[in-house]
Amino acid sequence: MRTEIIYESRSLYRDSFQVKAYVFGTGKKSLCVVGNMRGNEYQQLYTCSQLIQRLKKAEREDILTPGCEIMVIPSANPYSMNIKKRFWPIDNTDINRMFPGYSEGETTQRIAAGIFDKIQGYEYGVHLASNYMTGEFMPYINVMTTGLEDVEAAKKFGLPYVVIRNSRPYDTTTLNYNWQIWETKAFSLYTTATERINKESALRGVRAVFSFMSSTGLVRWKDKEQNASRVVDDHDIISVRSPEAGLFEPVVRVEQEVRKGELLAEILNPVDGEVRAHIYAPVDGTVFFMDSGPLIYGHTAVIKIIGK
Repeated sequence: MRTEIIYESRSLYRDSFQVKAYVFGTGKKSLCVVGNMRGNEYQQLYTCSQLIQRLKKAEREDILTPGCEIMVIPSANPYSMNIKKRFWPIDNTDINRMFPGYSEGETTQRIAAGIFDKIQGYEYGVHLASNYMTGEFMPYINVMTTGLEDVEAAKKFGLPYVVIRNSRPYDTTTLNYNWQIWETKAFSLYTTATERINKESALRGVRAVFSFMSSTGLVRWKDKEQNASRVVDDHDIISVRSPEAGLFEPVVRVEQEVRKGELLAEILNPVDGEVRAHIYAPVDGTVFFMDSGPLIYGHTAVIKIIGK
């Protein structure tokens, strides 16, 4: 393994801003994994750290395929993470809305340009992404449609679901989209958490990356627990909304299979504890997402189900 500084910006008053990469092997630019771009993505940073540990072990065991280069970038935004701020501290901009970047532009544009210059040209790219919704998701692979997406390759991660999402205008400045435009087969890997660390889910993410590497010939390793991934369109994921505001008390968990009409959660009056409403499963399926907040608003999506 070797460590490289792929982007650096000097500061007058504090340490330089540095984006570090951990590189395994030499030769063909085969796989690049990018972790957190936002200051609250602790799970994504932790998952990358565990992936680096697993790659170090693979290197010692000599099971990495010769002639292939694997790069891992744990954090593209250490400044925001240091002060626990989601976006760039100075102007509140999002690095993952700045790709492919502009080397003469604003700070986050320059960071995106510097990073993209180094990670462009890899055959495969994986972004450990986070969702804007606060709650727990099943680990899954997201594939953004650009006309260049590779759904069959997405199945090689071995996670239960591959979710297809049509790209929107604002997606054109994300890492995933630009990777695809510049001919890298890109995937977004979502694990359960964002602002807290879920070790079990992080290790599932690491195992998914190794399953993908095994299936693409980058490592001599076999995942005995690999799933047959089911491909679903994000429009087919059913949102279950809360009929009332109040304290949210789920009675099921993420990844649990439920039957139509089964009780999913209760909403309590936050003052006297009386049950205000019940939430029932509208279909047979699997709980894909659940809100993690103790208090919820009325008429908002608090549970998502993938139907059978």
